[in-house]
Amino acid sequence: MKNSAEAQRIIAIGEAVLTAAIWASSFVLVKTGLQDVGPLTIAGFRYFLAFLVLTPFLFRPNTPRPTITKKLWGRLFLIGVSAYTIGNGALFWGLKFLPATTVSFLMSLSPLTILFASIFWLRELPTKWQVAGVLISIAGSVLFFSSGLQLGEPTGILIVFLALIAFMFFGILGREITRVRQLDTLTLTAVPLGIGGGLLFIVALPLEGIPILTAQSLGVMFWLAVVNTALAYILYNHSLQNLTALEMNMLLNLSPLVTAVLAWWILEERLSLTKIIGMLIVVIGVGFVQWESNQQNN
Repeated sequence: MKNSAEAQRIIAIGEAVLTAAIWASSFVLVKTGLQDVGPLTIAGFRYFLAFLVLTPFLFRPNTPRPTITKKLWGRLFLIGVSAYTIGNGALFWGLKFLPATTVSFLMSLSPLTILFASIFWLRELPTKWQVAGVLISIAGSVLFFSSGLQLGEPTGILIVFLALIAFMFFGILGREITRVRQLDTLTLTAVPLGIGGGLLFIVALPLEGIPILTAQSLGVMFWLAVVNTALAYILYNHSLQNLTALEMNMLLNLSPLVTAVLAWWILEERLSLTKIIGMLIVVIGVGFVQWESNQQNN
C-alpha cells in the first residue's frame, strides 16, 4: 500500500510539473499566433473550443447533474466574464506590447492581488508571513523592471494589470463557490469557459474582423484549446487528488521560469541576470503568501 501511494504521488508530481510547463508555453504560443490573428480572436476561439471539448463529459451517463440556481448562474456568468472575456482577453492583448516572459512574470503576481481582495471581500486578514511575502515580491518586481521600460511596454503593463484585476475577481468568486462545495470541478470549469469564450468571440468580431486563418494560426489555436486548456485542467485536477494545494501552487510558481526558457529558445527573447534574479525573488515571495494561506486552510 505504501509503495502504491508513493507511486501515485510521483505520478501526481509529474502531472503538476507537466501542467506548469503547458501553461507556461501558452504565452509563447499566443505570441506566435499573434503574427496572423488578433488577440481577442485567439482567446475567444481557445476558450469556447475548450468548452466544446469538455461539454460531453458534463453529460456522461449515470453522472449526477448539479442543480444550478439563478444566483449560481449569475456567479458562473461573472466568473466567465472576469476570467475569460476580460482577464484572458486583456492578457492576450498585452502580449502584443510585451515579451512573453514579462507577461508570465506579471501574472505570477496574481496570488498577491487575491490576497488583498480577500482582506476586504472575505474579511481574511493576512499573517505576518503573508505581509513579508508581499514585500519580497514587490522588491523582486522593482528589481525586474529596474533597467527601465521599452517603447510600448507601459501600455502593455497597464493592460496586463487589468487582466490581474479581472483574475482577482475570478479567484474570489470561485473561492466563494468551492469553499461551500456548491458545484463539482468540471461544471465550475466548463460553464464559465463557454460563457466567457462565447462573449469574447462576439466582442472580437467587430473589433478585429473576420480573421484570415493560416495553418500556423489554426494549429496554435487548436493546441491552446485542447492541450493548454482542456487537457491541462484535467491534469491539474487529477494531480490535486494526491498533492496538497501548497505543493501544487509551488510547482505552478515555476511557470515564469519555464516561459523564460521557452521564449529564449523559440522567440529568441533574452533576459538579463538582474531580471532573472528579480523573477526568482518574486517566486519566493509568492511562495510565502501561498504557504501561509494553505497553513490557515489546513
